[in-house]
Amino acid sequence: MQEYQRMAAHFGRDLTTLQQELHRIKVATQEQVENIDITREVRERMSVHRKEVPTEIPKVPDFLVGLRSHTVWEKTPVKLLCTVSGYPTPIVKWYKNDIVIDPLSVPGKYKIENKYGVHGLIISRCSVADSGVYSAVAINSEGKVVSKATVCVRSKFLLSCPLYPLVLREFSLLSTGFPDCGPDFFKLEVFLLESFGVTFGNEGESLTLVANMVVVPDLPNLPPEVMWYRDDILLKPSRWVEMSVGGGTAKLTFPHLNKDDEGLYTLRIWTKDGTTEHSAYLFVKDAPPTVNGAPGAPMDVTVSDANKEYVLVSWKPPNTTNEPLITGYFVDRRKSGTNDWVQCNATPVKVCKLPVHGLSEGASYHFRVRAVNSAGISLPSRMSTGVTAADVESDIQGRYTCLKVYELVFWSKFLICPCVVCVTLPGPPTDVHASEINQTYIVLSWNPPSPRGQATVWYLIEKSVGDSNFWQRVNTGVQIRSPRCPIFDLEDKKAYRFRVISVNKHGPGQPSEPTALLQKADPYGVPSAPGQVMASRNTKTSAFVHWEPPKNPNNLIGYYVDCCVVGSKVWTPCNHRPYKHTRFVVHGLTAGDTYLFRVQAVNAYGLSEESQVSAPLFVDAALAAPSAPYGIALLSCDGSSMTVAWKCPKRTGGSRITSYYLDKREADSVNWKEVSPSPATKRVYKVENLTAGLFYEFKVQAANLAGVGLPSEPSRPFACEAWTMPQPGPAYDLSFWEVRDDSLLLQWKAPVYVGASPVTGYFVEMAKKGSPDFVVVNTEAVNRCYLKVTGLETGAWYVFKVYAVNVSGKGKDSDVSEAVCAKTLQGTKGLVSGVDEETGDIFLSFEAPEISELSEFIWSKSYKEITDSSRVKVSTVGRRSRLTLLNPEKEDLGLYSVAVTEADGASASHTVTEEELKKLFELSYNIRNPIVPLKTELNYEILEKGHVRFWLQAQKISSAVSYRFIINDKEVTRAEGHKISHDASTGIIQMTVEHFTRANEGTYTLQIHDGKAKSQSSLVLVGDGQRPHFSEYLTFHVDDNCTVMLVCKVNTNTDLQRKIVVFTHKKAVLMPTELAGQHTGELGLPSKWLTILTGSSASDLMMQCTPEGIRLQCYMKYYTEEMKTSWFHKESKIASSEKMRIGGTCEMAWMQICEPTDREKGHYSIEIHDGKNAHIRTFDLSGQGKSKALSAFTKMPLFCVDRGRVVGGLPDVVTIMEYKTLSLTCTVWGDPKPEVTWFKNEQEVVSDDHNQISFESGKFASLTIKSVTVDDSGKYSINVRNKYGGEFVEITVSVYKQGEQIPEPKLGQMSRSSAAVGIDSLRSS
Repeated sequence: MQEYQRMAAHFGRDLTTLQQELHRIKVATQEQVENIDITREVRERMSVHRKEVPTEIPKVPDFLVGLRSHTVWEKTPVKLLCTVSGYPTPIVKWYKNDIVIDPLSVPGKYKIENKYGVHGLIISRCSVADSGVYSAVAINSEGKVVSKATVCVRSKFLLSCPLYPLVLREFSLLSTGFPDCGPDFFKLEVFLLESFGVTFGNEGESLTLVANMVVVPDLPNLPPEVMWYRDDILLKPSRWVEMSVGGGTAKLTFPHLNKDDEGLYTLRIWTKDGTTEHSAYLFVKDAPPTVNGAPGAPMDVTVSDANKEYVLVSWKPPNTTNEPLITGYFVDRRKSGTNDWVQCNATPVKVCKLPVHGLSEGASYHFRVRAVNSAGISLPSRMSTGVTAADVESDIQGRYTCLKVYELVFWSKFLICPCVVCVTLPGPPTDVHASEINQTYIVLSWNPPSPRGQATVWYLIEKSVGDSNFWQRVNTGVQIRSPRCPIFDLEDKKAYRFRVISVNKHGPGQPSEPTALLQKADPYGVPSAPGQVMASRNTKTSAFVHWEPPKNPNNLIGYYVDCCVVGSKVWTPCNHRPYKHTRFVVHGLTAGDTYLFRVQAVNAYGLSEESQVSAPLFVDAALAAPSAPYGIALLSCDGSSMTVAWKCPKRTGGSRITSYYLDKREADSVNWKEVSPSPATKRVYKVENLTAGLFYEFKVQAANLAGVGLPSEPSRPFACEAWTMPQPGPAYDLSFWEVRDDSLLLQWKAPVYVGASPVTGYFVEMAKKGSPDFVVVNTEAVNRCYLKVTGLETGAWYVFKVYAVNVSGKGKDSDVSEAVCAKTLQGTKGLVSGVDEETGDIFLSFEAPEISELSEFIWSKSYKEITDSSRVKVSTVGRRSRLTLLNPEKEDLGLYSVAVTEADGASASHTVTEEELKKLFELSYNIRNPIVPLKTELNYEILEKGHVRFWLQAQKISSAVSYRFIINDKEVTRAEGHKISHDASTGIIQMTVEHFTRANEGTYTLQIHDGKAKSQSSLVLVGDGQRPHFSEYLTFHVDDNCTVMLVCKVNTNTDLQRKIVVFTHKKAVLMPTELAGQHTGELGLPSKWLTILTGSSASDLMMQCTPEGIRLQCYMKYYTEEMKTSWFHKESKIASSEKMRIGGTCEMAWMQICEPTDREKGHYSIEIHDGKNAHIRTFDLSGQGKSKALSAFTKMPLFCVDRGRVVGGLPDVVTIMEYKTLSLTCTVWGDPKPEVTWFKNEQEVVSDDHNQISFESGKFASLTIKSVTVDDSGKYSINVRNKYGGEFVEITVSVYKQGEQIPEPKLGQMSRSSAAVGIDSLRSS
C-alpha cells in the first residue's frame, strides 16, 4: 500500500510537469506563428520600397582572385583557389579539360570547398594523369565567367626518359591536355603490327582506319591509352568520328565522310617506353554532283562572333579543277531540334564568310553552305556545330566594366542619400570604326558608352553619303544590342560615313563621332599565283611536290594541287581540302605514267590563278642502291674453272643495273677475294684459275647509278671437279610469265653443259610450296625452253624445277625456283588484236598495269624474241605497246607474246588464227577504202508547179560532209533554178530543179565526200516523147456554188489507161476516171469529193495525252474546218469551248479535253458527213482507259521543268509594211537544248536568202524575212521540243502595201491574194 502511494505520487508529479511543458510549447508556437504573419505583412508592404531602393544590384560574376597555374611533383597535393563576387550569389563548377569534375567518381581524389566567397579545389596525391587544364566556371542569372589554370605534374620516372621534353610539351598544350587515365598505362608495352596506309574515300561513305597491335600484358580492363590526331589537332568522339580500342586493334570510324575529314591522321599510343605512333593521309573525294558540272561542296564551316543580333559564318572554298568558276555561295540555317533548312541570303555571296542576322535570341542554330556556278548548285557542306544567338562573355563583362570601379561608392551614396540623381540617358559610343570591309558588306564596331546608365542599352546606326550631313537610319526595325553590326545594301562606288546613337528606355543619347568615309571594296582579293613548282620521285605511286609561296598571300588559307598525265590534258585534283604547307606528297598516281603538276592558292575570296606547270615527272620509286642478287647456281666445271649464274635483284633501285661484282672464297676460309678486277656485265660468269678438288663459295653484289648494293648470301659450296657425265647439266634462270588464276608460263635457259649428245627435250616438275613431293607436269619431253602449265589451284603457291634429257638419259635438276602464287595480277589486261581506225594497220596491243622507267616491252613469236623488223613495227607510249604487222600474210599466223621487264611479271600472249586475220583484213580494207553507206539510191519525185526533186538518203553523214551534183558530166552549183541542200540529222541530200523540161534529160550523178569516206549514185532520165505531161499546171477557182475546182491540163499521146492521182500534203489520193477530162482538157476536183475521200479514209478514234489534258484524234487523208464534222459525248453534241476544244490539222480532226475529271468519262464519237452518208468513228473513254489516261496525263512533260518551251518575246499579231524586214525573235529554254522548227501555214520554213533562220547559244531563236511582200502574210508558228516535251506558239503576220491604211488583222487571217479572195468568199457563204 505504501509502495502504491509512493508510485502514484511520483507519476502525479511527472504528469504535472508534462502538462506545464505542453502549455509552454503551445504559447511559444503561437508567438512564432504571429511573428511569421507580421514578418510577411511587413515584407509585402515594403516590397515597393525595395524595388525603388534595392539592397543589392544584380551583378555579373567576377573573379576577384583568379586561378593560378601550378607545377608539382608526383604524390603531392595541389590546391586551386579563387575568389568570386556577383549577385545573385554565383554557383561555381569545376572542370578538367572541359569535363565536369565529380568528386564521387574518384572518392578521396578531389575535394571542393566554399568558404566566405573563396572557392577551392584540392587534388590529393597528384599523379601524372592529373595534369591538364582546370577551369572554374561561375554562373548566375546575369551571366557567367571562367578562370583557367594549368596543372603540370612531373614524374621522376619521366625525368630520366629521353622523351620527357615531348611529354612536357604535351602537358603544356592547353588545346590538347594530357590523357585522362591512370599511371598504369606506363607499364604497358605496345608494338604496332599492321597499320592503316594512305586511304581514299568518297563523301557520304563510311570508312574505318584500323591499326593492329600487340599489348604486353594484354589486360581486358586496362587497354592502352590511344589518341588520334588530324593535322596535329587532337580528335574527340563526336557524331562525325567514333573511336574504339581493344582486342589488339585501335579503330577510328567515320560514319559519314566529308571533305572536312581529309588530312594527315596520326595514331599515338602511350607505352612503357614513351610513345609509339603511326601517320597516314586520308583523301576524301567529292560526292557526285546532282547536276553535271556543279561544284563540290564547301567545307570547314565555322561560326564565330556570336551575339544576339548576328553570327559570322565562314567556310573554305572547294577546288574547281574541271568545273566552271564559282560565282557565289548560299548559306542555310536551321534551329536545333528541327529538320527545316532556311536560306539566309537571297543572292549568292562571293566571299567565304557571311554575317547572318535575324536570329531568335537564345535559340541554337546550325549552318551549312552551298556553292553556285553556271552549271548549278553544289551539295550542301557538313553542318556546323550548334551556336546560340546570345551575348558572349566579353560583351557581358564589357557591359558592367563601367560599374566595377565606382559601384561600391555609388551605391553607398545612393543608400545614404536617396535624393541623389542617377544617370538616365546613356553617353555616346566611342571609337566607331569598320572592323571588316568587303564587296558585300561593312562591319561596324564601337565601344559601349560610358556612362551608360542603369537601363538596358541598344543602338541606332545612321549613315550619310559622302560628306553630306543628311543622316539616314540604317536599322529601322531591329534593336542592336551588340557593339558590332554588319551593314548591307550599300551602293557600289559610293562612300559613306556612319555614326552610332545609344538608346535606353529614357530616350536616345548623343550620337558618336562619325567615321571616316567608308566604301565597299575587296581590300585583298584572291592571292597571287604560287611560284615555281618542282616535283620529284617518292614511291611507285606517289610524288613529292614543292612550290614557292605566292608573293601576295592576302590572308592565305591553303593550297590546292592538281596533276595531269602528259598527253591527256585532263587535270585531276590531288587534294580536296586546302593544304597549309608548301610541300605535299601526291598519292594515288599510276606507276609508269608521266605527270605534270600545278598549284593554286586559296583564301576567303576564292582561288588564285594556276601556277606554272612543273617539269614532267615519270612516276617511279626514288633512286636507291639495288637489293642483293640471289639464286647462285653452278652451270659447268672443267676442273680449273667454274661457270656460275645468278638472278637479278628483286629491286633495282629505280636505275638500270650496270655491273656485278663477284667474290669467291674456299669453303674452309673466311676471307673473300675478288674474282676479277673488272666487274661482270652479265649474270653468267666463268671463274678461272681454280684448284681442282677444292670447294668454293661465291657471293655477288649489283651496282647502279646510286651505288653498290648489298651482297648476296654466300652460295652453297661447289666442288671444283671436272664434269664428264654424258647427261646434260642443269637448266637455269627459271622465270614466270602470264601468271593467271589457273595457269602460268614457265621459261628457262638451256644448260651450258650439254653432255655427250645434244639436248633432246625438257621435263618440268612442280610441287606445292613446303611439300617435298614433286610431280612431272609434261608426260612427253618438250623441245623448247618454255611450257604453259595449266590446272593450277587459284591462290595456291607452287615451286618448279626443270631437267634436260638427251640420248644418254636424264640430266641434272635445276635449282628449285622461288615460290609463285597462281593468281592474276591486279589490273592485268590481255593482248588484243585490232585495226587502226586512221591508217587501217593490223596490230596487237598490250597495256601494262604499271611500269618503271627501266621497263621494256619484249615482243616474241612462239616465245622467241622478234628481231626481224622488216615484217613488224613496235611502238611504245607510256604503259601501252603496239606490234604492227606491216604486210600480214599466212606466215604471220601463230602465237605472239609480250613481256614487260621491271614490272612484276606483267605479260600476255595471243594466237592469231587464219579466221581472225581474215576478219582483220576486211576491217582494214573498209578503213582504208571507206564508203558512205546509203539507205536509198538517187531518186526523183515530181512536185507542184513542175518542180522535180532529186534526193538521196545516207545512213549517216556528218555536218562537214561535202557533195556535188553532176548532170551530163557537168557539175551543177547553187544558182537560179537549182536549190541544193542537205540535212545531217536525217542523212538526206537533195536538189530541186524548178523548171524541168526535155532539155533536162540525161544522167544525174551525186558524189559524196564525208571525211575519208566516199559514195556515188546515178540516175538516168531519158524520155521517148510518149510520156504524159502537164501543159498547164494546177490552179484552182471557186464557182457560184462555192465549190473549189482544182484545174490543170494534161497532154498525152496514147490511149493507154489513165490514172489520175491528186496529192494532198504529199499524201496520194487516187481519182475515179469519171472525174477526168479528155487527153487535153481540165481536171476538176470539187470540195464535195474531198469530203467523200476524207470520210472513207478516216481512221479509228485514238487517245493521246497532252500537257493540257486528253486529246481524241481521227486521222484522214485530208481535213479542213469547213468540212461537216460533229463530235458527240453520250449522244449529246459537243460545242467547242474552253473545256472541250475542237480543231484539226490538214490530216487530222481532234477534240481536246482540258484538265479531265471523272465527269468526262463515257462514249465519244465523231461524224463526218459527205452529203449522202455519215462516217462515224467512236472511242470509249471510261473504266481503265480513263484511269490510264489520267495517270498518263499527270506524267506529261508539262510537269517537267526541263521540257522545251518558249520563254517569251513573240507577239500574237504582227502588222508590217511591204518591203520592210521582219524579225520574229524569241527566247527558248530546255535541258537538254531543244530543237527549234519554224512553220508558215503549217508548212516548214527552210532557211534561204529570203527567210533566214538562226538559233544562237541554245537560247535565242529568230526568223528574219527580208523585204516582205503580201505573199509573206499568214500564220507562222514555232515548235520548240526536246526529249521531255515541247511547246507550239503561233503568230499571225499581216503585210500591207505602201500607201494603204494599217489593217487590223485577226488571229489566223490570211493574206488577201487572188486565191485567198475565193477562199474568203467560200467561208462567208
